[in-house]
Amino acid sequence: MFNEPTATIAAASPVGDQYHLREQNDATTSEHISTGLFASLERLSRLVDITYCVGTTGITPPFSCASRCKEFPTLDLVTTWNTGALMSDSCGYIAIDHGTTSRLTDSEGDVADTKKQGAIIVAFRGTYSITNTIIDLSTIPQEYVPYPSPDEGGSEPPKEPGHTCKNCTVHMGFLASWKIARSVVLPALKPLHEQYPSYPIHLVGHSLGGAVAALASLELKVVSGWDNIVVTTFGEPRVGNEGFVKYLDSVFSLTGIREQNEPQTYRRVTHVDDPVPLLPLSEWGYRSHAGELFITKSNLPPEPPDIRACTGDEDSKCIAGSVGEPLRTAGQALAKERGHDATTMWTDGLWDIPTRFKLWQLFFAHRDYFWRLGLCVPGGDPIDWDRDKYPNFTTSDEL
Repeated sequence: MFNEPTATIAAASPVGDQYHLREQNDATTSEHISTGLFASLERLSRLVDITYCVGTTGITPPFSCASRCKEFPTLDLVTTWNTGALMSDSCGYIAIDHGTTSRLTDSEGDVADTKKQGAIIVAFRGTYSITNTIIDLSTIPQEYVPYPSPDEGGSEPPKEPGHTCKNCTVHMGFLASWKIARSVVLPALKPLHEQYPSYPIHLVGHSLGGAVAALASLELKVVSGWDNIVVTTFGEPRVGNEGFVKYLDSVFSLTGIREQNEPQTYRRVTHVDDPVPLLPLSEWGYRSHAGELFITKSNLPPEPPDIRACTGDEDSKCIAGSVGEPLRTAGQALAKERGHDATTMWTDGLWDIPTRFKLWQLFFAHRDYFWRLGLCVPGGDPIDWDRDKYPNFTTSDEL
């Protein structure tokens, strides 16, 4: 899918200070992500923030809203949808990014070619009641197949029959939200994909929207057989059980240790202290999938060295390491050894509240993904009003 030019990118977008969605196969390591990947994630976080205008002040053509729409002059709105809280709270928009022209230079610095990169954006909004959505229905897992059964209107077999989901269950509320959204998303996407077959389809979602993006991506990959799918989620909750996780890892080739220069087409961005990526609880049978990029810095804004590329489904150096149980066990053992009581150990800071139970962080860590997400007002959340977007840059590893 991502075929790299042999020349070097010497300049980014000439359209204002906007930069395009970059292809990702630069020198990202387990200790950091590249500047190019960081810039792409930062841009996508602003695009997903715009979804919170759906259902409130709205988004209008060509691409106008009360939030950050003016920062994306090359986007054209295709459609929006809003099913409301009584219908699984599914909201979002589809837009076409007609791209910006980048100059490709040869080794001597002369302009060798130009490259215009477009994309199809499908953005899924989060919900203001994410804990209710998770807790109310998480005890009722539902059997999962990545395509609708005949009694649900399905007719086509999967384009990739080799991908089978064995013993898979998913969260009933997340699946219901995707089933409702797909009635809008799929009819709009198919003609766009036919008209712009070279455009990658970027699925992006925050919170509940991240879970819906995961389910949407599997249907597009397995049933529709579209290879040019790139998924980026922020604060995505656990969607399904171990069987589902193995299936998603397989479809997106997220198994094993990610090596340098390996393209990554599923980016699950998490943030320290955010409880949602650790919900629903593992005790209920839910698991996290691979592809995690972990923001280690608590406050805004992060920088590229603050983002860690994680390994496997549950890297102990990433969000999985902040669950809290290992720390609590160690604290209890130390308290017993030293004869301290629980109150003393707590006040000494040797115990901690597990991240998954820090529900007050729904207003902070769960929203703080490059920007504070979730408020459709001019310039986004007032905490961000004095901040600039991540700057353009001229390096040999932009892509």
